[in-house]
Amino acid sequence: MERVHKQRGVSLIEVLVAVLVFSFGLVGLAGLLTLAARSNHSAYLHTQAAFLAQGMADRMRLNSVAVWRHDYDADYPIAPGNVTCDASQPCDPAQLASHDKAVWSGQLKIFLPQASAKLSCKTDDARVDPVALGMLGKRPPFGGSCTMMLSWDDRPTPDGSSTHTRQTLDWEFQP
Repeated sequence: MERVHKQRGVSLIEVLVAVLVFSFGLVGLAGLLTLAARSNHSAYLHTQAAFLAQGMADRMRLNSVAVWRHDYDADYPIAPGNVTCDASQPCDPAQLASHDKAVWSGQLKIFLPQASAKLSCKTDDARVDPVALGMLGKRPPFGGSCTMMLSWDDRPTPDGSSTHTRQTLDWEFQP
């Protein structure tokens, strides 16, 4: 007589264990995808901050008279100004600086969440007036430098549903 082994439910238990192990793997994968999305968004905001900072530094390089008269020194964002320059009446350096500040403030509000900035320029020697001495066309600019501090909320997800931290870009440069 032949013996018949009856295994009831063993295959079902094996399938349930496999589904359990597979579900843990999926939960881990979902966590990795969430972390990747947060890191990607944070990198995007850092890139935007660097792009905006370089844009303002380029504007300042083109208007060095206003830089050394401290027309760009301010806490940003500022209220939009009312600069009325056109082809018939070009802007003077102070008006161009006001226009640049207003444009940059608008860009800060658009591209970075809760952005703020502080910009200040100084010469190494407080008695040196680069405008009066005619030094503006010389590079590097006679020992003067500017400091830019740009801050924003680093939100890990685009919808802002997660917690956020304040990020800062500090930059010292010569316009």
